[in-house]
Amino acid sequence: MGAIIVTKNTELMQRVIDEIKTCYDPEIPVDIWELGLIYELFLDEENNLKVTMTLTSPNCPVAESLPAEVENKLKLVQDIKSAELKLTFEPPWEKDMMSEVAQLELGFM
Repeated sequence: MGAIIVTKNTELMQRVIDEIKTCYDPEIPVDIWELGLIYELFLDEENNLKVTMTLTSPNCPVAESLPAEVENKLKLVQDIKSAELKLTFEPPWEKDMMSEVAQLELGFM
């Protein structure tokens, strides 16, 4: 599937994605980008970032801490003016949302 990315500043967006790749679901040894937990990234012309993400399940043990960790890390990316994270469970996350890298890492391929 893959995240929807909206920006004109591709260099800054790549730094955002690189930072997202430092965040892991503690139960799965793969970063949240490769897991497909990021649904949308929107970076406006003033470098305000909006992120829509999900979790592997609504009952995820890190439901409160992981989104806050992601948002706080993104606020520290150089040149990001603001970062706002929205958590959603629509559509629900499914294993086929993972990248091939994640599927290989977890033995699904």
